[in-house]
Amino acid sequence: MTTRIRTLVRNSTRIILAVSPLCGLAMTAPLFATDAGHRHTVPARLVQIVRDATRQFIDVNAAGPAGYEPFLGCVSGPDHGAMGIHYVNGALVGDGEIDATRPEALIYEPSAGRLRLVGVEFIVDAATWLASHPSAPVLEGQSFQLVDAPNRYGIPAPFFELHVWAWRDNPNGAFVDWNNHVTCEGQ
Repeated sequence: MTTRIRTLVRNSTRIILAVSPLCGLAMTAPLFATDAGHRHTVPARLVQIVRDATRQFIDVNAAGPAGYEPFLGCVSGPDHGAMGIHYVNGALVGDGEIDATRPEALIYEPSAGRLRLVGVEFIVDAATWLASHPSAPVLEGQSFQLVDAPNRYGIPAPFFELHVWAWRDNPNGAFVDWNNHVTCEGQ
């Protein structure tokens, strides 16, 4: 019975993590982008990997068939900026792995009656990750941030996360959670 409860709690935690917008802070090299046409100057390596891997999701209609589902509507910052609408792939969140070509969440901004891909989020349960790794995840030189529990999203377990603003410039950096150039006003 105890094993079944632990399994249920673990699986529930993974599901909750799969559908949660996340918070943290990381600063790195800036990303330069234009809103129209998705044209960009030379980005950081991880940003380019993410662009190449997610180009197929510029049209939000491609997200569902690939296992990504919307969660919680548009997420705006506690005092500035926003993240947008997260489309989360629960299977990827639950696998305990990090792959630069397979982000756990796609992030869209509502604008003029449509959704525009602006970035991604990599997510991994902290306990799962730390069970087989000595420290927090690092992807192409970018360190993940720990979001402890309790948190503003009601997630009951700590998790690691990393945002990558591959399709929208973030004046604070390509890997910072909140983007002042993203808004929920179009929702």
